Amino acid sequence: MTHRLGAHVSVAGSLLKATEEAVRIGANTIQIFTSSPRMWRASQLNPQQVKAFRAAREHLDIQPLAIHDNYLINLAAADDEIWLKSGVAMRGELERAIQLDADYLVAHPGSCKGQSVEDAVERLAVGMREAARGLNFGRLTFLWELTAGQGQALGSRVEELVEIRRRTAEVTGIPVGFCLDTAHAFAAGLDLLAIIPALGAAHVKLVHANDSKAQFGSRVDRHEHIGKGYIGEEAFRGYLSHPDLRDKAFILETPEDDDGDHARNLTTLKRLCRKSRTTPVKLKSGG
Repeated sequence: MTHRLGAHVSVAGSLLKATEEAVRIGANTIQIFTSSPRMWRASQLNPQQVKAFRAAREHLDIQPLAIHDNYLINLAAADDEIWLKSGVAMRGELERAIQLDADYLVAHPGSCKGQSVEDAVERLAVGMREAARGLNFGRLTFLWELTAGQGQALGSRVEELVEIRRRTAEVTGIPVGFCLDTAHAFAAGLDLLAIIPALGAAHVKLVHANDSKAQFGSRVDRHEHIGKGYIGEEAFRGYLSHPDLRDKAFILETPEDDDGDHARNLTTLKRLCRKSRTTPVKLKSGG
């Protein structure tokens, strides 16, 4: 398998469970949470588990490793209490990502509720500056994720993402790029491939491979199994073969309704990779 294809997997009980799950489903890249995604408080990582996890990743060639941040974090928040909690939580996310020698830390830009987009982006930049202060980032690259635009979420417009990346890189010194979510782009009413030049192909580091239960432009974030949603297999074949994306890791965040769902979705992606090498693909606008 030449592509890096994987899924978001659980580390419940042990970090090593993530590498075991990668082997079970046939993945060579993974994404994990390093703490509960819906709790402010995070436990420290076990040093022995960290050592074993890093050794297992190297032995199994599971690369890259992406970490997704806590869903509660909103560094763009107008509410000072939420903003301060978010800063502490983001600091922890950065420290744990560095400890695990992760390649990417993926984060949603947050919500601008109660303020202008410009003020929200400024608060986000200040929050990131404080969270990252004094850290040695090693190999870590920070990725802002394209969002579906639900509610007052930032990050569904290209110009917002470009400015957020610019400001974050400016104040933190950390390498900053983008994670493109296929379902989010579709729900936001964006042609995934058309926006890459505006974002800068070199800044796009990772793809969340999700079909969409919601229609194009709906601004509703609902993931579906590959080929079972409104995006469809043909579009994914185009994504996998596109010159700007074929060297990127594709990581599933599709539903796990039944045991084996991740393995089945990965099998679909692998089949589409093989098909894309033998048959030209034409993508419809919006797909």
